[in-house]
Amino acid sequence: MKRWTDMLPDTRVAVAVQFIRFGSVGVIGFIIDTAAVYGFRRSLGLYGAGLIAYLFAASATWLLNRIWTFRGQGTAPAHRQWALFLATNLVGFVLNRGTYAALVTFFPLAAAQPVIATAAGALAGMFTNFSLSRRVVFR
Repeated sequence: MKRWTDMLPDTRVAVAVQFIRFGSVGVIGFIIDTAAVYGFRRSLGLYGAGLIAYLFAASATWLLNRIWTFRGQGTAPAHRQWALFLATNLVGFVLNRGTYAALVTFFPLAAAQPVIATAAGALAGMFTNFSLSRRVVFR
């Protein structure tokens, strides 16, 4: 008996596997992001901490996506690929940190517990970041 995944074209399955891996890497990025926000919020404030945390998390997720999600894809040297990853994910950054900023600004619960804003921001940027990573950075 055939499984339903056997009936899908290989490319769809491959993209689905990549998306699951990308999401798994995103969870690790979320943990790094959240830890950095909590670590820097007293010294840099919530907005400064959010910016630094994004850079930490984006760098970590680029590395993990390079060695696991999109292994063997992309021909740019690592430093150029990292810069391209950050540049192309600016759209996701705007969605991610725009959501984060709106929540910590207008919702006292999100300001008191920034993990709420960090999670909402991560979800807001995830689909755009996956598409850009797959089509631009790791092609």
